[in-house]
Amino acid sequence: MNIMIIGSGGREFSIGRVLKQDEQVEKLYFCPGNGATTMLGENVAISDYEKLAQFALDNAIDLTIVGPETPLTDGVVDIFKSHGLVIFGPTAAAAQLEGSKVYMKNFLAKYNIPTARYIETAHIGDAFKFIDSLQTPIVVKADGLCAGKGVIIAQDFDEAKVAVSEMLSGKSFGDAGKRVIIEEFLDGYELSMFALCDGKDFILLPAAQDHKRLLDNDEGPNTGGMGAYAPTPLVDDELYEKVKERIIRPTLLGMQAENAPFEGVLFIGIMVVKGEPITLEFNVRFGDPECEILMPLLKTPARELFYKAATKQLDTLNVEFHNKFAVGVVMASKNYPYDNSVPAEIIVDATHHDEILQNTHISYAGVTMEDDKLYATGGRVLVCVGLGDTIKSARDRAYMLCGQVHYAGKKLRTDIAYQALRA
Repeated sequence: MNIMIIGSGGREFSIGRVLKQDEQVEKLYFCPGNGATTMLGENVAISDYEKLAQFALDNAIDLTIVGPETPLTDGVVDIFKSHGLVIFGPTAAAAQLEGSKVYMKNFLAKYNIPTARYIETAHIGDAFKFIDSLQTPIVVKADGLCAGKGVIIAQDFDEAKVAVSEMLSGKSFGDAGKRVIIEEFLDGYELSMFALCDGKDFILLPAAQDHKRLLDNDEGPNTGGMGAYAPTPLVDDELYEKVKERIIRPTLLGMQAENAPFEGVLFIGIMVVKGEPITLEFNVRFGDPECEILMPLLKTPARELFYKAATKQLDTLNVEFHNKFAVGVVMASKNYPYDNSVPAEIIVDATHHDEILQNTHISYAGVTMEDDKLYATGGRVLVCVGLGDTIKSARDRAYMLCGQVHYAGKKLRTDIAYQALRA
């Protein structure tokens, strides 16, 4: 089977890594890929989706997997399907669940899916009136895609009103913020859950926890994610069932009713409040760095999972997972997330310890290759992943690997998975 992966981050590298280990996968392509994906397959520099679809036809690509959200909201799936190609991901219509937070919140309300009390508006007076009716802190969200940065948790009324004013004026996020959502703050613990869907059926992957804040103890600014672990002991069978019955099944039925059946990854950001799962948001692709820890937990070949989801055959698949834990620690560049950093050569020490060789790996993200040398050029540079029979052993191995990776200005948290280890 020939497979193409659209995207350039650690998420796409980690998908490619498990596919590379599959004897049934003959050729791997990445579009555009990064400096390290050339270790796994061939990078393709085609930005026009029509031309990319033609490339897929010309190279007998059996399956295309879309990693990031922007190609999905731009309609790459629609274009590939119009050419009769098999592609994993939602159509542009279904991708509105992430592309527009207003669409998503109104969808949740329409189909009685649990979510926080909210208002969506483009009118500053209505926004301020609703803010005054809430308790602090207050959540303010821009409607459109903001690369994971369009959510403000305001600690007081003035901060919330400033955030709304700057969004609606276009100062904060341009057109993406010209309509806003204000919602009540939910006090609980947050989870990332991922359902692979084929429009009608779904498979729920082990629940993960992401660490958004830059610094230890969940301090500092929000980032795209500084680490994650899975499965989390904070989820039991009862909570999994509540998520399936109250969130995922109503969502799939609702999207069918909206004439936009959902195929691909439904990423559910959940806040658990007094044992009840409340939907914070939907994304329509794997999270990053959650993808990096979920892929190695798959016992069933990833190729089968993606292909059967893309061809509406999930009901024929019995998915198995390794009885292990995975912890991923993000290593970022010196100035992340404030500014770009000077490119820095990455040196990885040779590994001689069997425990590390067999139970860890690196998923590369913001890297480029020059003269056979790898350089850190992105904000989040790579993810060190550790596997183990316990969360502690997986975490310890991930950090042992971190100690073997060197580049100028490397930045990482030292407390990934602390929630589970103190529970």
